[in-house]
Amino acid sequence: MEGKLNRMKFSEFQKLIRDLYYERDRRRGLEATMLWLIEEIGELVRAIRKGEGNIDEEIADCIAWIISVANLLNIDVEKAILKKYPMKCSKCNSNPCRCKE
Repeated sequence: MEGKLNRMKFSEFQKLIRDLYYERDRRRGLEATMLWLIEEIGELVRAIRKGEGNIDEEIADCIAWIISVANLLNIDVEKAILKKYPMKCSKCNSNPCRCKE
């Protein structure tokens, strides 16, 4: 619908990235895929520090490459996120976090 944002769960995005790129990522291998991720993180750093490039696109690229790595390792990202961040701080069990910095 026009005017409404499309929403996507992590699991849906992970499946999309798997459908689009898994075979290519598998052929490339985990180590080379990690190098692509590191390159994308470098592009994000440059975009933020020097104002070069489009920051939101660089963030999207980094997330996509992290998902590719997770796919190669058969990690369910949505499940891992909810386990690590169960709608509250994993240290103080509060939302918002009340940990002392």
